[in-house]
Amino acid sequence: MTTPAPAPVSAPSAPAEKWNVLAIVGFVLSLLGTNIVAIVLGFIALSQVKKSGERGRGLALAAVIIGFASIVLYIIIFIATFAFVAATPSVTSY
Repeated sequence: MTTPAPAPVSAPSAPAEKWNVLAIVGFVLSLLGTNIVAIVLGFIALSQVKKSGERGRGLALAAVIIGFASIVLYIIIFIATFAFVAATPSVTSY
C-alpha cells in the first residue's frame, strides 16, 4: 500500500485591510436620507481613517458630500415650493 502524498502547504495570506465601519454606516445613511447623521459619521470616519490607516476614506467622503448635497437640494425644493404656493392666488368664496 502506498500512502497518499501530503497536500501542499500554501503560505498564509496577508490579512485583509480592515474597513472603517463608521464610513460604511455613514455612506448607507446618506443614501437613506438621514443626512445630518451621515455627515457627522462621515467626518468622524475621516478622522479615524487618517489616524488608523483603515480603508473607507472614499465612503466617508461620499457620505459627507451626499449629505451636504441633499440638504442643499431639500432647501432649494422647500424655497421653490414656498414661492410657488405664495405666488398662486388664493380663491376664497364666502
